Amino acid sequence: MSKLLVSDLTILLVEPSSTQSKIIINNLADAGVEKVDAVSGGNQALEYLKHTQPDLIVSSMYFEDMTAFELVKYIREHDKLNRLPFMLVSSEIRFGRIDPIKQAGVVAILPKPFDHEALQTALKNTLHFLEPDELELDNYDPTTLRVLVVDDSKLARTFIIKTLQGLGVQNFIEAEDGQAAIDLLKQNSDFDLIVSDYNMPEVDGKQLVQYIRSNELISHIPVLMVTSEQNRAVLNNIEQIGVSAICDKPFEPDHVKQLLATVLS
Repeated sequence: MSKLLVSDLTILLVEPSSTQSKIIINNLADAGVEKVDAVSGGNQALEYLKHTQPDLIVSSMYFEDMTAFELVKYIREHDKLNRLPFMLVSSEIRFGRIDPIKQAGVVAILPKPFDHEALQTALKNTLHFLEPDELELDNYDPTTLRVLVVDDSKLARTFIIKTLQGLGVQNFIEAEDGQAAIDLLKQNSDFDLIVSDYNMPEVDGKQLVQYIRSNELISHIPVLMVTSEQNRAVLNNIEQIGVSAICDKPFEPDHVKQLLATVLS
């Protein structure tokens, strides 16, 4: 079976500005994408998704009727749409506005204006997300891996699980924060991998890893820390507390695959 190509992608563009819409469509055409449907608002996008499912949504941040976060939240909570790749194109840089989008799960966040190389990379990430190569491990069968996913965002947990399912992983238990994860680990230490957010209420990712590494029954379990944190000092601190690897949000399925192959070897 032939692999999906960039030229095969069907895209729904959500952009209120007709000028920006034309610019993005032209950029997509230059990248090899020919099948693009454009709408100007969130409600139009939701109406479109009722009868058509594209391969990718490319969206601005703000519309008259809603925001990109409200749109992606609807998608992630919809059973038939929750693995639909979502790409944000925005000049917004405020952490409080961008982070919820990252938490909900996107294949890329591109600035306005974006360059051709960044768009090509984002489209390749979309292909990897749509058709990921199954994880190949020396010591594990991916279908039998037992994974604990820890994140205070339900949307983020859903996206992480969907991404790992695309790599062939099937067995998941969810915890809504670090304290819930500790409570689960006290009852069941039989996990092959823990995937955790860093910024969480009550017990954060750092405290969770410290608990894991100080408990001889579970200290061997690899921990993949998934975070949207950009502060270098904080990231250095995360590395020093005993995590097996750090993965940025938004994350690339191919990068996740490489990290898991390393930490589970």
